[in-house]
Amino acid sequence: MGPTTPFLLFFLPSIVAGKTPLFPAIFVFGDSTVDPGNNNYIPTISRADHAPYGRNFPGKAATGRFTDGKLIPDILASMVGLKETIPPYLDPSLSDEDIVTGVSFASGGSGYDEKTTALTGAIHVLRQLEYFNKYISRLEGIVGKSESAGILSRSLAIISCGTNDLVLSYYDIPTEGPHFNVDQYQDFLLDKLRFILKALYDLGVRKIAVAGLPPIGCLPLQLTVWSPLLRECIEDQNSDVEVYNAKLQNLLSRTRDQLKGSIILYADIFTVPIDIVRSPHKYGLVETKLGCCGSGALEAGPICTELSPVCGNVEEYMFFDSIHPTESVYKIVTRRVVTKLVPLFLNNNTHTVAIERTDFKF
Repeated sequence: MGPTTPFLLFFLPSIVAGKTPLFPAIFVFGDSTVDPGNNNYIPTISRADHAPYGRNFPGKAATGRFTDGKLIPDILASMVGLKETIPPYLDPSLSDEDIVTGVSFASGGSGYDEKTTALTGAIHVLRQLEYFNKYISRLEGIVGKSESAGILSRSLAIISCGTNDLVLSYYDIPTEGPHFNVDQYQDFLLDKLRFILKALYDLGVRKIAVAGLPPIGCLPLQLTVWSPLLRECIEDQNSDVEVYNAKLQNLLSRTRDQLKGSIILYADIFTVPIDIVRSPHKYGLVETKLGCCGSGALEAGPICTELSPVCGNVEEYMFFDSIHPTESVYKIVTRRVVTKLVPLFLNNNTHTVAIERTDFKF
C-alpha cells in the first residue's frame, strides 16, 4: 500500500468526543455493492455467504457482503459516528437498536429494471421500498410516530443501483437491447429512479445520496466478455456510463427543486475508480484487470467459493472478484464521498470541525 495521507472530514464537535452521530440512521437501497447479506435469506444463487468472501471482515465472517471486508455504507456509518456496520433488513435477529439506527434493504443482483431481477432472483428496488414501509411500522412501534418521523427526516438514505441493468439486461444478456437503444434504456432506468425518489420523499425521507454508475467497461467480467485477449477497458460502455451519470445529475437537480425541503445529491463513484485504473500505483494498488478470487476473470458470487484460489495480496487489488471492488477501494471512494457530500447534507458550517484521519491508506 502507499503512504498514509491525512485528510479532512467534517464532523460535529460531539462526534470527536464519541457522542452524537451526524445522522440518526442510514437506510440503503440497491444492489450487491451495498447488500450486507439480504440475499442470504432469499432463494437466489447470487450469494456471498461463503468463503473467501469476508476474509478481512471482523472475525473473518462471510456475512453476504460481496467483497473481502466492509462496504461503503459500513465505512460511512463508522465515519459519521453511527455504528460499525449496516445490517441487512431480512436478518431475523435484528435488534431494536439496529432498527432505530438503520438497515440495508439492498439485494445483490437487483436493478431498476424488473427483467434484471428476473434474471438474478434478487429483490427488486420496488420490493425494497415495500420492506421499507414495513420497517417504518416497526420503527414507529419502537419510538412512536412523532420520533419516527424525525428520524426519517434527519437520516441519510443511500441508493446504489443500475449497474446490473446495463451489464446484464443491456450488454451481456441483452433482454432489453432489442427494445431500446442505450439512450432510451438510460431514460427508462431514470424514470424508475424518479418514482423511487418521490416514494421515499412521501414516506418522510429528506436526505438522499444517489450513486452514479462506476466505469462498467473496466469490470474484470466485462474485460473477459468483450476484450478477452487485450483485457482493455470497453470505452463505449464507459462513455455510456458517463452519459447516464450526466443525465442522473440533471434528474437529481430537477427532483430536488420539485420536492420541497429535500437534499438529494449525486455520489460520484466513477471518477476515482477510473483514475485507479489509469494510475493504480498512486493509490497503492497494482492489479486492476483481474479479481483476487480464482482466475479473477469470471469468478463472482456462487462461482467464487472456498475452493477458489485467492490472491495473497488483496490490498493491492482493485477487485475482489470479477465484479466487486475490494474493501481497500471502497475505503478510498467513501473518503471522497464523505468529504464532499456530508457537509452539504448537514448544511450547517457552524457545526463543522476538521479532524485528521490516517487509517485510510491512499
